[in-house]
Amino acid sequence: MLIAGDLLIFTILFASYVTDRAKDPAMFESGRRALDAGRGGVNTLVLLTSSWCVAKTLTALREGHRRAAEHWLTAAIGCGAAFVLSKVLEYAQQADTGHSPASSHFFMYYFGLTGLHLAHVVIGCVVLAVFLAKWRSGSGCAHLKAFESAAVFWHMVDLLWIVIFPLLFLVR
Repeated sequence: MLIAGDLLIFTILFASYVTDRAKDPAMFESGRRALDAGRGGVNTLVLLTSSWCVAKTLTALREGHRRAAEHWLTAAIGCGAAFVLSKVLEYAQQADTGHSPASSHFFMYYFGLTGLHLAHVVIGCVVLAVFLAKWRSGSGCAHLKAFESAAVFWHMVDLLWIVIFPLLFLVR
């Protein structure tokens, strides 16, 4: 239900963005050009890599390879942390150039959508870190179904970015 609710909320936000963009395409295009699509592309690769690592974690768990699962999960969390750091630096860069949610409708959506997504990445990293801590203490590998739920959440976060990135950074 949580994932379905999140997807519904983001779908409504995406529809609102597209509707508002149609009303003032020049302003939205001006905002888009102020973004660094290269950084957004790197962020996309980082998140795709993290999802691959989560999938490898799940495979290792199913095969009973706890150490490999810990390795892959550590890599996934590292990718998530790299994404968070990149977004914080990106926000600082935008602030230095005078862009804020109050600058324009485009930047309201940019900071709103990417900020909400960033919150999901942080939550996902925390959840994955809790699993890793439990596994390292020897108490958590038996909860495969719980980790599968966390993995689905992580993949949803990745899917959302795959929509957000082109919508904000690429679509002219």
